[in-house]
Amino acid sequence: MAPTDRKSEAVEPQLIADPDEQARVEAANGLRQYDHVVGLVQEWTAPERTFRLRPSMLLGLQRTALEGLSSYAGTWRPADVRIGESTHTPPQAHLVPGLIEDMCDYVNDNFATRTAIHLAAYVMWRLNWIHPFTDGNGRTSRAASYFVLCVKSGNVLPGKKTIPEQIATNKKPYYEALEAADKAWRSGQIDLKALEELLAAALATQLADYYRAATGQS
Repeated sequence: MAPTDRKSEAVEPQLIADPDEQARVEAANGLRQYDHVVGLVQEWTAPERTFRLRPSMLLGLQRTALEGLSSYAGTWRPADVRIGESTHTPPQAHLVPGLIEDMCDYVNDNFATRTAIHLAAYVMWRLNWIHPFTDGNGRTSRAASYFVLCVKSGNVLPGKKTIPEQIATNKKPYYEALEAADKAWRSGQIDLKALEELLAAALATQLADYYRAATGQS
């Protein structure tokens, strides 16, 4: 059965007890995280910049998403973690920094030769696989993936129905694609076909949304 939700399970002090206030802060942080992505894209698509994905960028994106919600905002997880409703067991905490470096190296080494969709899919899957944070892994993986996609494409992509928003609205295909990539990895392969297809379809939806708005169609 496909997972209905994948949420990190770690023990830490609760900063906000009221559910409504927590939801409000999460929503506000989500908007701030998107603005953070836009700022990074604008910075790294400047003509004089040579793109390099860095661990500090990922830490910054997670900090924006979890500010005021987690005492571990902007840091790698200090302990092991489980993912609810998933067959994947993330690596031990002490391995996280090295695995993140390897992930960044893969993107940087292949940035000139691989497609934007492949690189975005790799970041989305690998960051979820490493699960480097106590919380906000999904949000940060989707933001980081979108960041890489936009930089590789040369600009912030138009359209209000962004890829991260589409995935957040319907997570089931996203979780299934992640599980497919995890299964391939357990066999010693990098196979991101399902995730690449998901991102390509979401990109088409986002650009179609922009086209309708630009041409005055409903």
